[in-house]
Amino acid sequence: MPEGVIIEPFLDRTKMVNNAIGTVQTNLIEGALIVVFVLVIFLGNLRAGFIVASVIPLSLLFAIIMMNLAGTSGNLMSLGALDFGLLVDGGVIIVEAVLHKLHHGIRHRRAHGSDTLSQDEMDAEVAGSSKKMMNAAAFGQIIILVVYLPVLSLQGIEGKMFRPMAETVSFAILGAFLLSLTYIPMMSALFLSKTIGTKPNFSDKMMQAITNWYSPLLRKVLAFPKMVVGISVLLFAVAAFIMSTMGGEFIPKLEEGDFAVETRLLTGSSLSNTVSSLQKTAKVLLDSFPEVQKVVTKIGSGEIPTDPMPLEAADMMVILKDKKDWTSANTFDELAEKMSTALQQVPGVTTGFQFPVQMRFNELMTGARQDVVCKVFGDDLDSLAAIAARMGLLINKVEGAKDLYVETVTGVPQMVISYNRSAIARYGASVAEINRTVQAAYAGSKAGVVFEGDKRFDLVVRLNNEQKADIGNLGNLMIGVADGLQVPLSELATVELKEGPYQIQREEARRRIMVG
Repeated sequence: MPEGVIIEPFLDRTKMVNNAIGTVQTNLIEGALIVVFVLVIFLGNLRAGFIVASVIPLSLLFAIIMMNLAGTSGNLMSLGALDFGLLVDGGVIIVEAVLHKLHHGIRHRRAHGSDTLSQDEMDAEVAGSSKKMMNAAAFGQIIILVVYLPVLSLQGIEGKMFRPMAETVSFAILGAFLLSLTYIPMMSALFLSKTIGTKPNFSDKMMQAITNWYSPLLRKVLAFPKMVVGISVLLFAVAAFIMSTMGGEFIPKLEEGDFAVETRLLTGSSLSNTVSSLQKTAKVLLDSFPEVQKVVTKIGSGEIPTDPMPLEAADMMVILKDKKDWTSANTFDELAEKMSTALQQVPGVTTGFQFPVQMRFNELMTGARQDVVCKVFGDDLDSLAAIAARMGLLINKVEGAKDLYVETVTGVPQMVISYNRSAIARYGASVAEINRTVQAAYAGSKAGVVFEGDKRFDLVVRLNNEQKADIGNLGNLMIGVADGLQVPLSELATVELKEGPYQIQREEARRRIMVG
């Protein structure tokens, strides 16, 4: 690298990957521990609890092998959807049946003067219990597998996201199903205690207490069937009403750790204006929010225009500190809301807060970076602009809608030169000369060549930025006419800055809505 030049990565995806891996790891570990804890308590047998819990890692191993063979990716969506309660369901049925059979065989064994089973007797007891419960275990897990069949039929973006989840869960349940019919009976015969005890354990006492409480309640409920059905229907209706008023989303958001802020200025803004406005925006974020580590902005398109954007559009990457160090907000949504409110003090700038990958994903799906996009199709750009402006005003009134952006397809403010043909003829000028002079003043015209050693550069003459900013200077631009004379452009043409059709139609749409 040349002296003074460094490469500093600003958007590190390691944070997002570690967050996703940490979420999966936490879900797997906590889920497994909770399942083991519940199994031990309700089965009342430590060995039985660990035998059933051992199905979890073995089912995951089976699922990972099948994922590798099927080419299914392991990600937050696929691995994070695993439910360990579904995996141990079949094993719990088999082990509970075995324990029940052993418990009720106490009198038979005592009649023969023995409290301990031989291995052959234990094998026979386990085999008999397992055969009776295999149908229940198999049907239960097959029903769960059927639930995921519709997810496997999804296509497009939804299929890419949710099919790995359905495939992973199906593989894991299939592995648990095979283990419950083979591994669980074998492990039960080998490792469960062969000594039959008569003293009730904690689980027996707990279940007896629950039974004593439940039995009289059940008798009372059976005495009033109509009232119970009516209350159930009423509760279902209330729950359905509450659910209909709740918000929801089909594709969940992944908290990536940083913000990607889509920033827009007024259409036709110059590069200097865009840079100045975005510097103010970045300063507001850095000064007002201690959570912000750095702000990096990309304006317009690069030399390789893989992401073409105009000069008034920019992507602002807001790099945040770890969530544990936040003080201004507790969630990403809350922080984005506060940042959006703070940026309202910067005039002429509209912002939309998203996550970096989420923004690119939306752009790949719809060609736009917003979560919800309305597209209007037609042949007349003026009509499309008018309809889009009216839709924007209406949508902005919807509760929950924010960061609304109506894409401009026409109506960039433009400077219009209307030639006075009679005046041009009177002065002996020509339209070609006027066009050449105006082009030279604003776009530049080659006036010579400058040499620096073996390098050669074109010498271009044009107005400076301050002169071009005032439309009155264009009217004073001197145009060459007949006999070597020069006259101002205002003598030969009318120069004016006209408002584009988009702004006019937007005002008309606003008036129509207000009148309506």
